[in-house]
Amino acid sequence: MPELPEVETVKNELLPHIVGQQITGVTPLWERIVRQPSVEEFCSRLVGQRITGAARRGKYLILSLISHQVLIIHLKMTGSLLLKPASAEPDKYTRAIIYLDNETQIQFRDPRKFGAMWLVEDKNTVIGKLGPEPLEADFTPQTLLKSLSNRTAPIKALLCDQTFIAGIGNMYADEALFAAGIHSSRPGGNLSRDEVERLHRTIQQVLRNSIKNMGASTNTYYRPSGEKGFAHHHFQVAHRGGKPCPICGTSIERIVVRNRGTYFCPKCQPEL
Repeated sequence: MPELPEVETVKNELLPHIVGQQITGVTPLWERIVRQPSVEEFCSRLVGQRITGAARRGKYLILSLISHQVLIIHLKMTGSLLLKPASAEPDKYTRAIIYLDNETQIQFRDPRKFGAMWLVEDKNTVIGKLGPEPLEADFTPQTLLKSLSNRTAPIKALLCDQTFIAGIGNMYADEALFAAGIHSSRPGGNLSRDEVERLHRTIQQVLRNSIKNMGASTNTYYRPSGEKGFAHHHFQVAHRGGKPCPICGTSIERIVVRNRGTYFCPKCQPEL
């Protein structure tokens, strides 16, 4: 699933090509990708709108429109937004196309059909319950420590809970916990202050490094250019089950934590 670094990369790479452009047409090739309003109203309200900004919140891409409405896009598990010439033919996995007046189109490609789009007046109707942004200044070690207080859920599950912290999923939770030397099954409230400070630091390091590497193309994620990201080449444990730990050489193991496949090093991340 595209997580914070992937969506940030999509936003950064789309921004110079779409901001200031007018939407000239919308083709929903799979109508259920539109969650709000009706498909007919979605298309009629979008056509003629000018895109005035692009932002990210958690795993959501938010396009501001001149009408002060917002187009919110969630790539879910297998989605990509591809920037193509206006004449480009969609492949069989393209679920929607947005045409712009600079002779380009945005193709929403999504093999597994989990992606979604909303056109709303108030973005908080869709994203209002998200937790803090892990790269913002107000996300401090003290904030994280307070949020973890008395929490009995496994730390891996908490990091993947979008109401607890926004944008982190399986891959980057595994990477941050490995870098911090914390077992994924540890109850969040049992972490010491030092461990929380270390985890806060590794969360930010892992996310920033992955943004620099244009996100991780472990499966179906592509950048708007159609190229892959490089972040997965730097993974230490994520998707590396059975391979040697880069620190100690122990085989990376895979377990399930709250229904999520989880990779860790049993020596560097002792369960305690």
